[in-house]
Amino acid sequence: MNETLKVLETRRSCRNFKPDMVNEEDLKAILRAGTYAATGMGKQSPVIIAVTDKATRDAISEANRKIGGWDEGFDPFYGAPVILIVLAKKDIVTHVYDGSLVMGNLMNAAESLGVASIWIHRAKEEFESDFGKAILNKLGISDEYEGIGHCALGYSAGPLNDPAPRKDDYIYCI
Repeated sequence: MNETLKVLETRRSCRNFKPDMVNEEDLKAILRAGTYAATGMGKQSPVIIAVTDKATRDAISEANRKIGGWDEGFDPFYGAPVILIVLAKKDIVTHVYDGSLVMGNLMNAAESLGVASIWIHRAKEEFESDFGKAILNKLGISDEYEGIGHCALGYSAGPLNDPAPRKDDYIYCI
């Protein structure tokens, strides 16, 4: 089977990460792959914030936990040491689609390099809050961006689930 198709069929979400940091070369390659996602009219509306600093990562995790309504101590990023946050410019009509394609590229590139991933939601709510706006301000991002998702990255601490069987009515042909 073609290696690209194999990655697309075998990538699974990881919910139990080792604390080990992702290799810097692999992280750069994953980030680069995200920048090559298709975007509406080639406008490249998304940005990616790569978080490898543990204190910042933990603060983002705590903000996400509160938005999700989980009990104190729960980590919605499952211990992943790296969080890639995808946001996209609100004034671009395709921004949600653009950011979603970036998320897909990030996760598939990670899989191709042996790095586990999971898409975590609530980035929209995070970056509508004062907490998220402060992060953007600190980075000098002044345009209006909407949080699309978090791509949590790391190395799996155990085996991942097998894929669920594909539903019978997934594809219709005319």
